[in-house]
Amino acid sequence: MTVNRQSPSGTENPARIFIVDDHPIIHEGLNSLIGKEPDMTVCGGADSVSEARTRLCESRADTAVVDLTLREGSGLELIKDIHARYPNLPILVLSMRDELMFAERALQAGARGYVMKETAGASLIGALKTVLKGEIYLSDNMSRRLLARVAGGNAAGRSLETDRLTDRELEVFRLLGNGLATREIAEKLHRSIKTIQSHRENIKHKLGCRNAAELVQRAVRWVELATK
Repeated sequence: MTVNRQSPSGTENPARIFIVDDHPIIHEGLNSLIGKEPDMTVCGGADSVSEARTRLCESRADTAVVDLTLREGSGLELIKDIHARYPNLPILVLSMRDELMFAERALQAGARGYVMKETAGASLIGALKTVLKGEIYLSDNMSRRLLARVAGGNAAGRSLETDRLTDRELEVFRLLGNGLATREIAEKLHRSIKTIQSHRENIKHKLGCRNAAELVQRAVRWVELATK
């Protein structure tokens, strides 16, 4: 998927950045931010999973910036799909979701970096340059968390309880921990109430919760620990 950016004259062409985000303001902001860089250019974009699959194929992109929250489907599932189709295309996640909860999942899905939108103005360009070089970009805080997990520190225990959950179940678990009811989660994720109820039952079983109240308590505690 990646292209040779060496021009016939021997100079490098700008790196081509493809943006997947369902907020027009984010697209405009990224176009403006990236447009200031002489060695980068936005080559296209999409605001849904289906549109991303179609347009990315035609974009000749050197890297893709992907949000985890999209109008259709899951950003994590899209990352898995892109990585399977174009294993050499580096993917950078740009998301509102807390990196302490989702960065590791994103890396497992095939992403090469994770940037939170609240810090994008200061870190996005550096993150793009890092993943374009074939390296992994994470904030210093997240890097320390992952190293602590590998070393068997306290961060490991916080993550292990949710390792058995699917990406969608983890999202439902997070929203439960943020105080949302089943109906609110269904509306936010564009799923039926019955589907969310099924996810809740699966989560409860996987985590060994005795009832719905214990499930919510576990979710709230997990969110609190993950964001400390």
